Amino acid sequence: MIIVMTGATAGIGAEALKYFTKLSDTIIYVGARGSGRALPEGSEALALDLSSLKSVRSFADTIKQRLGNTKIDVLVLNAGIQAANNHVRSEEGFELTFATNHLSHYLLVRLLEPNLADGGRIIITTSDAHDPAVIPFGPKTLNIDKLRNSTEHSPKGMALYAATKLCNMLTARSLEKEFGAHKNIDVIAFNPGLTGDTSLMGKQPAILKLLIPAIRPLFYLISMFKPAFFIGTAKRSGEALAQLAMGKVVMPAGKIYASLVRGKLTFPEPSKLAQSDLNMDLLWKESAKMVGLPA
Repeated sequence: MIIVMTGATAGIGAEALKYFTKLSDTIIYVGARGSGRALPEGSEALALDLSSLKSVRSFADTIKQRLGNTKIDVLVLNAGIQAANNHVRSEEGFELTFATNHLSHYLLVRLLEPNLADGGRIIITTSDAHDPAVIPFGPKTLNIDKLRNSTEHSPKGMALYAATKLCNMLTARSLEKEFGAHKNIDVIAFNPGLTGDTSLMGKQPAILKLLIPAIRPLFYLISMFKPAFFIGTAKRSGEALAQLAMGKVVMPAGKIYASLVRGKLTFPEPSKLAQSDLNMDLLWKESAKMVGLPA
């Protein structure tokens, strides 16, 4: 089995990687920034900077060279960031959170599509923050221009992150439409839930690490009424991600969204915006233009 993965050096992805490396006859290629990454035996780190479309293309070329005539059985698009503001740009000039969470993964899956095995699986990590019915700051509209070219009127902070997670959900739906039927590829959009011990916002300050265990009981009580506010662990979220990727959890017929709620996998409908075919097709076409590929 061949697994290609982003976001596997810390947090949820690192926990999932532990399960993958226990599989026999499995090769795991991990896209990671920098060099000298310490990974479990059975996995190999290859250079990938998701803030650069040039780096994405180079990573895809390297993967294809390593594959030879073999195919990718599982593609896990897990990496994500939440930038402190929306002023930072990617190498190509796109807003950084949008470029990292959505655009680079869109390009990567388009480039690797010919190398996906029939009957393979694509997992995209999204978030229940994409749904304003679940999380109040979730996006109520999809404005692609305000995401790629941020202004003072564009989403910021958690609202920006939530908007990129909507993009992930819409991309998952597009991939199911594009590749699911003719290549029998399963596409899953995975919400790991609120997770306290991840590196989503960069290295956590010591005070935050101390606060999370203290506030966890309070959030547990809140989650009895608002389940999305349950603070889970990277270990459990990584386990769920691995189970979905390895096919140990079978998605219900017609479902694409797997959401971890209070530690249990559920299979709800995505947000109303995410169910819009108009939004789905528009994002696909506009993303293709941004990365220089045909729609």
